[in-house]
Amino acid sequence: MADERAQPPYNQPSIVPAEYAWASLLAKDGDELFDHYRHALERLGQEKGTLGLIFGKAQNKFQDPAKLRRVVVDLIGAETWTILGADVKGDAYEGLLERNAQDTKSGAGQYFTPRALIQAMVECIAPKPAERICDPACGTGGFLFTAHNYITANNKSLTRDQLKHLKEKAFTGYELVQATARVCAMNMMLHGIGSEKSVPVVVGDALAADPGERFEVVLANPPFGKKSSTVIVGEDGRTSTEKDTIERDDFWATTSNKQLNFVQHIKTLLTTHGRAAVVLPDNVLFEGRAGETIRKKLLHECDVHTLLRLPTGLFYAQGVKANVLFFEKKGASETPWTKQLWIYDLRTNKHFTLKTNPLTRADLDEFVALYQADNRQQRQATWSPDTPEGRWRAYSYDELVARDKASLDIFWLKDESLADSDNLPAPGVIAREIVEDLEAALAQFRLIAGDLGEAVEE
Repeated sequence: MADERAQPPYNQPSIVPAEYAWASLLAKDGDELFDHYRHALERLGQEKGTLGLIFGKAQNKFQDPAKLRRVVVDLIGAETWTILGADVKGDAYEGLLERNAQDTKSGAGQYFTPRALIQAMVECIAPKPAERICDPACGTGGFLFTAHNYITANNKSLTRDQLKHLKEKAFTGYELVQATARVCAMNMMLHGIGSEKSVPVVVGDALAADPGERFEVVLANPPFGKKSSTVIVGEDGRTSTEKDTIERDDFWATTSNKQLNFVQHIKTLLTTHGRAAVVLPDNVLFEGRAGETIRKKLLHECDVHTLLRLPTGLFYAQGVKANVLFFEKKGASETPWTKQLWIYDLRTNKHFTLKTNPLTRADLDEFVALYQADNRQQRQATWSPDTPEGRWRAYSYDELVARDKASLDIFWLKDESLADSDNLPAPGVIAREIVEDLEAALAQFRLIAGDLGEAVEE
């Protein structure tokens, strides 16, 4: 693409040094091409900006020079990439990412949030052209480019300054894993986000410190799984595990629970009146000690207005029971900002699988409509004593803090499979849900064993 843009009618200066430009690959064959390609990867990985992020630590995985030549000349070289719209290139790349996420051996699924869920979350948050949007655990960049697509689709007459803001300043992602950050940078570039001057992805541990920047919108699915820990090897060869308990002045509580730390970090990242939508596992809703402190502080200092209880079978991390929490950061106040928490239960009596019955955007239509993004004051409950099957109801602040540990793990629908054996799901679904529950329980016991100083292999 850089080579195509350097040709007429674009005549743009290429971000790739001339000696390693696309034309230099076309001019070579056999071992000469092999060596040149390897050197090109090394050299481009040393560049600054987007180029360095994309090619950093890149390796030649081809074993056969003939195959490399075929990919370069016959497959990539035969296509004119610049004339393909960003949506076409982005969709093609997204398709590859989703297929890679389905390969359980690669482990890529942990970075992939179902796109139907991302779309619904973005529609509820409704980002605006002038806003800054952040994902502190951005993975392959799904939230960021979906927010970009939403803004361009819903604002047809953007000014030149707004378009420049969207390309260079609007989006910031943080990603801990270098290889995933590379994939994200490519994804952003193919969706028209970022430039050589502005790299939208920061490689590093988002939780390490307050970056100082503030954002109007935060959309995130922080990594599930283990509490943070570091293995220390002593001089005598013995190993011990130190929990990575993050202590920050801007945090309400000190804990080694990653998800609770992300909640606190996201609160810091938001501007006053900034909006957040965050995917969180169930334990964040009911865990005691630091969890209780953080929930009470969040309810007081933010308007925690919506909770979406997600069904199982959505994530590539097995056994995960998750939710989406929506809240707004507010200024200092003696009285709590949260007045009502509206909960939508998409979990009870719902059964999804990754392949045979995946979640679609249509499955979230009712929730998005009831959310009332334009005017949350007009919300109407679908649950009442007369309509006990309603999935949408509100709880007052007083009701929430009166619960044990201020738990937000609230459900009211009757599980049909417990009441009536005729309503049981298919045997395969039951078997999968049993496996997921057992794996979730195992993960919890591993954490407990780790806290007691016992290393348990997976």
